[in-house]
Amino acid sequence: MEEKRVKELALQAAKIRKTALEAINAAQSGHVGGSFSVADILTVLYFEKMNIDPKDPRNPDRDRFVLSKGHCTPTMYATLALKGYFPVEDLKTFRNVDSYLSGHVEMTKVPGVDMSAGSLGQGLSAAIGMALAGKVDKKDYRVYAALGDGEIQEGQIWEAAMAAGNYGLDNLTVFVDNNNLQIDGTIEEVMSPYPIDEKFRAFKWNVINIDGHDYAQIAQAIDMAKETKGKPTMIVARTVKGKGVSFMENNVKFHGSTPTAEQFEQAFEELDAQIASLEV
Repeated sequence: MEEKRVKELALQAAKIRKTALEAINAAQSGHVGGSFSVADILTVLYFEKMNIDPKDPRNPDRDRFVLSKGHCTPTMYATLALKGYFPVEDLKTFRNVDSYLSGHVEMTKVPGVDMSAGSLGQGLSAAIGMALAGKVDKKDYRVYAALGDGEIQEGQIWEAAMAAGNYGLDNLTVFVDNNNLQIDGTIEEVMSPYPIDEKFRAFKWNVINIDGHDYAQIAQAIDMAKETKGKPTMIVARTVKGKGVSFMENNVKFHGSTPTAEQFEQAFEELDAQIASLEV
């Protein structure tokens, strides 16, 4: 990937993080840590790789994306808004009782959302259903999903993983957002899923390990998944919870806690500085 394009994607990701933080600030609620760790992955998917059209969000030939870690709506909604699915101004209503932008993604309410989420562990099954439908209908669309590394402690994930491998769903690409933190601490302290890569290989998946903040690595892994035949692909992305804001990085407190007014101010200053440096 050319250096110029890497810089453009980095700028887009910084804008997504700032927009997501503005939504959280307006609501005084929202999951910032995991939203920021997955932001670079969503940036590459939505602004570089996926076959989508914001003007035709229900096109049957579009690529699909399932946010299985469905509470990371700040980044998901910011991505969709900046892509043009709905007005950015609507993010000011995030998590309001009368808003269509609720705390978990809803496919019947939000343009561009392909699957609703709530209880963790269910999104992979939905993505597999979409991929199977694509095979049956002889469609060329691809299905993407993002799982949390704490989420893969759920048993349904592994039943789904076995099914995807069994059916050889090579039109399915899944990311594990491996930031190593969940609400109660590190994933190793709670219930270690490691080694994640070897587990998915045992379920007949093609597995790629990457730095989840390296745009070239993310893009290359997506391309490699497209070229893989007869197997679904799992991309294990090493990430940093709260990526982009110094005091949030690797800080489990910011899994779902709302920053203070002073912390919001510092976070916006840091993100504005990133945007300014990338716009030069």
